[in-house]
Amino acid sequence: MNADVRMGRSAARHLRFALAAVGALTVCGQSVAFAGNATEHSRIAALAQFDLAAGQPRLALARTEGAQGAQSESVAWQRARALMETGQVARARDLIERQRQGQTHRGDAALVLGRIANTEGNTAGASRYFDTAARLGFGETRQQALYELAALKLEADDPDAAGQLLATMEPGYWAALGYMNLAGVYSTRDLNAARPLVALRVALAMSEQDAIGDRSASLRSQLLVRAGYLSYLQEDHEKAIGFFEQVPVDSYHTPRALYLHGLALAARDNHRAAMQSWHRARKYPLAYPGVEDAWLGMGRGYDLSGYLGQAGEAYLAANASYESERVTLKKLADRINDEGAWKALIVDARGDDAQWFLADSRTLTQPRMAYLLQFMEGNAAQEAVSRVSELVDLELYLAEKHQHLNVWKTSLRERLATAPGSAGTSRAGLADRAETLRAQIQTLAQRQGDRSVRDELSNTAETLSAVETALTSLERRLAKRDARLAALVRRADAALTNVQSLRSQVAKLQERAESSLDRVALAFVKDQDKRMAFALDKTEQQIAHLYEYLALETLERGGR
Repeated sequence: MNADVRMGRSAARHLRFALAAVGALTVCGQSVAFAGNATEHSRIAALAQFDLAAGQPRLALARTEGAQGAQSESVAWQRARALMETGQVARARDLIERQRQGQTHRGDAALVLGRIANTEGNTAGASRYFDTAARLGFGETRQQALYELAALKLEADDPDAAGQLLATMEPGYWAALGYMNLAGVYSTRDLNAARPLVALRVALAMSEQDAIGDRSASLRSQLLVRAGYLSYLQEDHEKAIGFFEQVPVDSYHTPRALYLHGLALAARDNHRAAMQSWHRARKYPLAYPGVEDAWLGMGRGYDLSGYLGQAGEAYLAANASYESERVTLKKLADRINDEGAWKALIVDARGDDAQWFLADSRTLTQPRMAYLLQFMEGNAAQEAVSRVSELVDLELYLAEKHQHLNVWKTSLRERLATAPGSAGTSRAGLADRAETLRAQIQTLAQRQGDRSVRDELSNTAETLSAVETALTSLERRLAKRDARLAALVRRADAALTNVQSLRSQVAKLQERAESSLDRVALAFVKDQDKRMAFALDKTEQQIAHLYEYLALETLERGGR
């Protein structure tokens, strides 16, 4: 699969270069020419920025075609961003480096260069770039640079230096994320959870200052679950319960929070309340972490409460649920083999098809989305889905270009068909008639004795001669126009051939990328099936222990 990934990336990179060339031919029907004034540069930069925000980096590339060092820095910066988003890192690097030496985007450019260096494994270079971005950047740029510097310190096993950097950050998302990472390092180094909990509390306070609500809410839920779990491990159950109860019910982390909330309640011998939490967790799909344990926890809760009959029923219900989920996963694997993971996991998850194989009326959320979210947690899955998604977008873009070129070629052919045609014949007839009339007038002028009449006829002859000259000139211009139209038709045909060739290449790459995604998805489904099998084994053990206990109790009573 690694070889496929490398080949897919390499081929996709070549395609992006070709697409940039095709896209430069037409932007809104014509190629873009830069004007020499700042107003035009500002307009193009704004349009390119809009294209990037709308997820159309290829259109932004076409708009900024011709942006060089002498052009507007804003236009050059948008072009550099478009190059990065289309994977043309080598071409973007030089342009970004020039931006770092400019006046308006030095901090942003240094941040991007630092991430490029970090991706390439150049930690020292990345650190220098991030330090520059932190000094020169403002707002989010500076915050991201400081976060990246702190992350490098954590990777170098220097959490104290990372903490010092984080202390200089403004409250917000990036500071909260940095403190969460710091808490993770502390939790692996310390036997006591004091430092990790302090870091998580700071992260919670920082996340409240984030202006982007959805991002802040998601991070806050994750922080609350981590803080609650650390408190539970330290046997501070009251504090753990307080953290878990703050997790909103519509969060991806809610099922795990409910399960851990039940554990904390059970640790305080409040088994009834614990089972209420586990009962709520069971309403979520089994794909979510914590749900399978909640099913098992219900039986354990009844057992500890002394209701052995209900405990047995709960274990049997969990057993049936795990068995049903294994059947569901088997159907999912079959559908991936038949239709591909792109359709089975990604495309179908976007719709509301009630007949989808994972549709289940007993859940509060869509199981297909739960499996998709769980699947997308893996790096390999993200890369595989990203490759297919990009190639699908490329195909749509090329199909649109193909249609536009066809319309353009049809229009050119229609214009070409109107010339010379009958109009050309009419123009030739006019020229012949003008020449005949001029000859006749000259003959009449020679025969006339009246000088005024003779002068008038001579002037008319000169006028006809001028008309004849004008018609000849028009013929030449129309011939040149027809030649240009024919050349444009040939260019359109060549562009259509090029686009069709690119579409064929994209189709082959998409097939390979989808095959790679299928392998990753099938491995994921296999792991999920193993997880269900392990959970099934645990329930069977609990049922066996319960029956063994009941049998021994019955024997003991019989002996009495």
